[in-house]
Amino acid sequence: MKKKKLLTLFLLISGLSFYFSQEVVIKDDKVLLDGKQILKAEKINVLQYSFYSMKDDEEILMFRQMDNETPKYMDDDYYVLNFLTEKTKVESTDFTKILNFMNSRKAMEKLIKWLLKERVINNDGELNPERVQTFKEKYDENITDRTFR
Repeated sequence: MKKKKLLTLFLLISGLSFYFSQEVVIKDDKVLLDGKQILKAEKINVLQYSFYSMKDDEEILMFRQMDNETPKYMDDDYYVLNFLTEKTKVESTDFTKILNFMNSRKAMEKLIKWLLKERVINNDGELNPERVQTFKEKYDENITDRTFR
């Protein structure tokens, strides 16, 4: 009897995690969430992406990887998320949320998933201003202001 209850609980939990998982794909400059386009994407180069609103084609988010002016030394690299419409910048050295060595498109897909999970972007591709500020408070390391030049 106990095995049946544990099995039922396991199936319920695994079913819920499958239900809540969202598929994010970037294809042909479109950000698709479960097959529905929510944003437009533009790959500027390997280290920079821009994301645009579907409503008015306004650039809402820019991702840029910075080498901190030391191209051969990677331990000081960081990335900048610039939420343009909210005039908010987040700088972080923690690449674990978006890391993908061989494919910048896959890294950007992970970034969008992360922003969806944090509710910074909703399922329609719109920024939530309150959640942008919460995101900044959680993850911003203020690297530019701490760097001697």
